[in-house]
Amino acid sequence: MAYQIEYAYTCHIGKVRNNNEDNFWCCGESLDSENKGMSHVRSGKIKQKDFPLLAVFDGMGGESCGEMAAFLAAESCGEFYKEKKKEISEYPEEFLNELCFQMNRAVCDYGQENKINSMGTTAAILAFGEDQVYSCNLGDSRIYRVSPEGQIHQLSLDHVLGGGRFGKPPLTQYLGIPEESMGLEPTITAQEAVIGTRYLICSDGITDMLTDSEIAAVLAREVPVAETAELLVEQALQKGGRDNITVILCELAEQEQNWFRKLLSYFL
Repeated sequence: MAYQIEYAYTCHIGKVRNNNEDNFWCCGESLDSENKGMSHVRSGKIKQKDFPLLAVFDGMGGESCGEMAAFLAAESCGEFYKEKKKEISEYPEEFLNELCFQMNRAVCDYGQENKINSMGTTAAILAFGEDQVYSCNLGDSRIYRVSPEGQIHQLSLDHVLGGGRFGKPPLTQYLGIPEESMGLEPTITAQEAVIGTRYLICSDGITDMLTDSEIAAVLAREVPVAETAELLVEQALQKGGRDNITVILCELAEQEQNWFRKLLSYFL
């Protein structure tokens, strides 16, 4: 099935923190290791046949280690994607597993070289095949699917220990786990590609501030993805904005015909 992805993304430092430990990879765009987020929402369109990849990273670790972990993950993601992106269509699960392995190695190697024992980042990723959309995550950054009818479903699995009764629970999976201590086990799922479906990838700057029902109410509005992404950030800030906020929102749409196909269909 030929389709295109209409996407919008932004990253906001929030209202409490002085640094930004979030990063992303969106159709070739990401942030530097030291940044204060973005001043506005950016948007665009890309055809599925171009094998788009979207990802959000939420770093953790003191003394700027979170920023660097998220940056290294985004950088490694881009490098691997440019080299192997055609494998998304042929071997999607293998591609995502190998991507996670390469990003994890990049974070671990930096930590070892600089004698840093506590740095890591979550990862939440979407890859688009011809008839399937693949989600992959490590940690608690989330991926939601909203059907054309407005039903919301969390695709990602929160890799956390316990229920978090006494604050944020520790992560059981993330990028930055030494290979000798525990293996990476990303959660990977596949869904049929359906026109009109929306997908949200976000850091916990959204999900700690907004409930699933509040998120669903925003995503169900019949407004463009850029405006919807802006509304999500605004509501999270209104609720306190206690953490960095990163949002990538996309919608599957019918692929626009070029002028030759339009002319051909007119005469046929």
